[in-house]
Order: sequence, then structure tokens, then C-alpha cells
Amino acid sequence: MADLQSIKTRYGIIGNYPVLNRALEKAVQVSPTDISVLVMGESGVGKEFIPKIIHAESRRKHQPYIVVNCGAIPEGTIDSELFGHEKGAFTGATATRKGYFEVADGGTIFLDEVGELPLQTQVRLLRVLESGEFMKVGSSQIQKTNVRIVAATNVNMLNAINDGRFREDLYYRLNTVQIDMPALRERKGDIHLLFRKFAIDFAEKYRMPELVLSDDAVHYLENYPFPGNVRQLRNLVEQMTVVEQNRSINSQKLSEYIPMQSQLPAVIQKGLGVSTNEFHSERDIMYKILFDMRNDINDLKSLTSELIKNRGNGDLSSQEKNLINRVFTPEPQTQNPGSLMYFENQNHSAAQQTHISNPNTEYEDVEDIEVEETKPESLSLQNNEKDLIIRALDKHKGRRNRAADELGISQRTLYRKIKQYNLED
Repeated sequence: MADLQSIKTRYGIIGNYPVLNRALEKAVQVSPTDISVLVMGESGVGKEFIPKIIHAESRRKHQPYIVVNCGAIPEGTIDSELFGHEKGAFTGATATRKGYFEVADGGTIFLDEVGELPLQTQVRLLRVLESGEFMKVGSSQIQKTNVRIVAATNVNMLNAINDGRFREDLYYRLNTVQIDMPALRERKGDIHLLFRKFAIDFAEKYRMPELVLSDDAVHYLENYPFPGNVRQLRNLVEQMTVVEQNRSINSQKLSEYIPMQSQLPAVIQKGLGVSTNEFHSERDIMYKILFDMRNDINDLKSLTSELIKNRGNGDLSSQEKNLINRVFTPEPQTQNPGSLMYFENQNHSAAQQTHISNPNTEYEDVEDIEVEETKPESLSLQNNEKDLIIRALDKHKGRRNRAADELGISQRTLYRKIKQYNLED
């Protein structure tokens, strides 16, 4: 078994962080066996080194080693890529094709981003892991393969299982041995070593002097969160090597490239997922807005009815005052300022604010309203919308394109509304 330092030298791995050393040791220990391995870690931590080490230190090292990025293959073709297909199996299948599992027979397949596999493909993969059997797309003939699988992902697999995006049985079949790669922000002592390694490499590549960090720059770098991990650090060093004229870098210069208040959040791992109460689509947000509007309108109807019955002499509760403030607070107009709806809303808001400008008053002006003779204004959105459409059509003498422009809506929407309200005549 190769010693740890020779492994690091061979693959260019820099660092002495205990968790990193433990991950490399586990990779070397499991390499002589054929058990499946699942590599876990954030994006950019160097998960791709683990399957290379496992394959190179195994008995399969002289057999094929194939890397498959599961997230980069379209869902409709991934089965064909992995397991092959027969001629005529689908449109465009002009010849029989071998899949990766057939080509890599006797070797190792590295399934990167395995958490992105479609559920249908997960079923096929589970069968390969359990029995070594698979079938090409469009074929009924069972084939055998002897392939070792090493998988990697930056997805929280337990959350994916709970959400129904990943099969639990496949997870435990892949996760015979789990190897965790630490994030760069957990390896503060290795950050400067990595910077120096990249600075030497890029200075040689671009034939330029090597970058050198000041003490305050080293401290700044070691306290930066690095959401992109080693990949981000490598790109940073390459960019500065090419751009910077001064080869001595201080913390102020670093802050121009990586401000401490980064706008890019780190990948969330180990159960620290997004709250289930957050909305996952614009449709959910629209539904909530509509439900809130409906509740406000119902509450406002009840409040208006009570004021009419009491001729405006009733005391308002704090909840009712909050309702008035919420409903009648002016909001920025998003409609076309020249549209009829815009002016209607402006006039409507001004009239409402005349009578209800301060919810803490005793409504002295309500006494001047002839409640019995004045019909309460309709709060129906449908009636108001229909009335606006009729007024716009009358104004433009039935020209629907001009009426649509006036209302600030598309002609298609106007035609649909005309049909909905039976306004064809």
C-alpha cells in the first residue's frame, strides 16, 4: 500500500488537514476491494481525486477508467449513454451503440454528480450494483458487466431521499463506504500552501514573476469563507497572476477580488437545508398573494358593513386599524401611466384617502354621508373590470387595439375578457 505522502505528490494534493488525510487514507484502504464508494463534499473541494486514487491503487488499474458527469447528460439520453442502445431503439439510433458500463467492463466508472440522476436511471443503476446485469435501450437481452462504481455528489442525499428525488435503496447500495472531503474554509492552515502552489504553477505557465502575499493578506485569505473552495482559490491566483503588475499582494488588493461580504453563498451541507416554508415556484407566491387579497377584501366588507350600520360611530379595534392601513397604503404603480386603469386607480386611492387618511380619528366626516340614499361602492373586482373595459371600448368607438393600449393589457387578453363578459355587441 502506497504511503500518504507519495499519494499527495503523485496527484498534486496540497495540505495536511487531518480530515483531508483521513479521506486519502480511506481511499487507499478500500482500493484493493471492489466495494462501491460514495464521495461527499461541496463543489470545488477536489472530489475527483478520490476515484483516481482508488482506481490507480486497485487491481483494475490496467483496465478502463471512465468519468461520467451525470448532471451534464440530458435526461432523455442518459440511459443510452450509460447502458447503450440497439439500432432503431429511438429516433436517431442509426446503429447499435455500446454504453459506458459495457465499455468499462473490468474497470472503474466514476459517476460524478450522481444525485442528479433521473429516477428511471436510478432503477437501472441499482440493478447493475446488485447483480451486475443491464439491458441496452431497445433490447430484451440481459448483459453482464464487472464494473466498480465510485460516485460523488455535493447534494445532501438524505434531503434528496426525503424529497423523493433519490432512491433510498440506491443510496445505501452506493454508500458502502463514504469518504468526506472537507471544505477549504475548514482547512485554514492549507490555504496559504495552496496559494503558493498555484502561484508557482501560473508564474511558470505565463512566464511571469511569482505572486507573494503579505502577512495581512495571508490573514485575510485564511479568514475568507471561499464558497467555491479550491477551485475558486485556483481561479483567483490565475487571475491575479495575469492582471496584477505589482507581484506583492496585500489585504487591500485581495479585497478588490474577493470582498469579505461575498454575494455568493456557500453550498449548504449536512442537513442545513432551505426552510420548507419557503416558496419553490412563482405559482405558489401568486396563490398566496391572491388568498391574502381575498381575505383582506372579505374583512374590509365586514368592516364597511359595520360602519354603515353604526353610521360611522363605532370604535375601531387595533386589528381593524391595521387592516385599513394595509389596504389603503399607496403602492408604486406598475401599469402604463397613460392607461385608463392607472388613472382609475389613482382617483380611487385619492378618494379613499380623503375619507380614511388617519385610522386613529373618530370619523367626524362620516356624519355628512347620506348612508341611506347613497349606494355603497361595489367591491367586486369583476364588476370594476367589466366597467373599465366598456368605458375603454366606448372611448375608442370599438377599436379593440386602442382600447387594449388604453387599459394597459394585450389585445389577446382584451378579446378573452370581452368574450368572458359577453361584450361582443
